[in-house]
Amino acid sequence: MNDHSEDKVFSLERQQAILAFVEENKKATVAELCQIFKVSTSTIRNDLREMEKNMLVTRTHGGVLIRSKTGVEMMSTEKEVCNHDAKVMVAQLALEQIEDGDTLLLDTGTTTLELAKILGERQQLTVITNDLKIALTLEDSPGVVNLFFIGGAVRKQLHCVIPFSNDNSLSDLIIDKAIMGTNGFTLKNGATTPDVRQAAFKKKMIACSTSVILLADSTKIGRDAFAKFADISDIHIFITDSIKDDVRSGLEAQGMLVCDGSAKNRG
Repeated sequence: MNDHSEDKVFSLERQQAILAFVEENKKATVAELCQIFKVSTSTIRNDLREMEKNMLVTRTHGGVLIRSKTGVEMMSTEKEVCNHDAKVMVAQLALEQIEDGDTLLLDTGTTTLELAKILGERQQLTVITNDLKIALTLEDSPGVVNLFFIGGAVRKQLHCVIPFSNDNSLSDLIIDKAIMGTNGFTLKNGATTPDVRQAAFKKKMIACSTSVILLADSTKIGRDAFAKFADISDIHIFITDSIKDDVRSGLEAQGMLVCDGSAKNRG
């Protein structure tokens, strides 16, 4: 066996050990892993990059989180540190789709929360949301003149509310734009979330909206969660930080407008 092959074997063994550690502890920092495995920062980062490519983990700033299964959802505090820069980029692109005077349904999520933080750049907005943090963020926003919070059962650690099954609070509303988050997005299955109750409410949000805008950082593309809430045909605009050409072509072929940071940088 040559030196290159031996290095690859050692790398695979180390990655398996890293995965076992992260599965047990749910997360790990690069510094922590360097100390445990007695290797350099660049070696650990290369391992984590390869593991993320194989959909085993999700990298964050300075560390790594265990990759969620289709029926499992990370807590909001974990989501907030995951791909934060990408979410900020997506939020900035989403703001370009919002006009003064719009009535918005703002879905729960850490990417939609980033959008909420900059909505003050627009004027005379009406916003309806089921996200506790988003509501608090918009309470003093100068651009939001009307703010409505949808009540129901609080999802602990996720900072959002799911209305009760007989709730009809959205049924008589006509919304300009639903700004939706998602846990997974594929050409085959559309937009998905781990919680069936959340999926049911997301469908209600879509049903009362004239335009549906889906926000998803690139780590959500190619992944499926447990419950579908939107087909490709339900979504008018898809906004992400980066997208492969074949996926973009597949979406555009079905009439969807695709906006992404890489395209903007190229332009």
